[in-house]
Amino acid sequence: MGMASSSQHGLTESQAAGFFLSPEQPLHRQYEALRAYFVEQLPSAETARRFHYSPGSFRVLCHQFRHDPEKRSAFFRSLPRAHAAPARDPVRELVLALRKRNLSVYDIQRELARGDHPISINALTVLLREEGFARLPRRRDEERPAVLKAESAEVADVRHLDLSPRSFRTTVAGLFLFVPLLEGIDLNGWSRPVVCLVPK
Repeated sequence: MGMASSSQHGLTESQAAGFFLSPEQPLHRQYEALRAYFVEQLPSAETARRFHYSPGSFRVLCHQFRHDPEKRSAFFRSLPRAHAAPARDPVRELVLALRKRNLSVYDIQRELARGDHPISINALTVLLREEGFARLPRRRDEERPAVLKAESAEVADVRHLDLSPRSFRTTVAGLFLFVPLLEGIDLNGWSRPVVCLVPK
């Protein structure tokens, strides 16, 4: 007997009973037949006839149910629990957001260091590869993000050297008073090695 839905998408009383008495799925049919035999105590021949088994095949089904734990556990299996989505790594999220701004690994490393998230170039490269990002093509200077660069020191020009007498203030001027004394010191003699002769 098939199971038909009513016009209200529900089941009538007879249709609901038919779901248990004439199951359509093989596993459901086995369950209902075994339940009728063991719980309702229907005779084996009557149970086999009601659920469309031959007497011999129903006896085999009962034997399997009694002796095979796998058979019994097949009727009700626990559904696997859905795993909770892993928490997103905040550093990973920052890296992805920065890369979407077309920043290189070195630019990203610098930005993360400013935000107290130090990370190595190697770790950044692996992370970006895992997320499917390819290496950036070589960029021109005008395409790179604006960063503070060290200013070049001015080149000394000897032509601007002024040796005319002049005065200036300093806290270490007293050292110059010792310059005349340094002229009379034999610094070269002090640097020569001293040979000591030790009598035998």
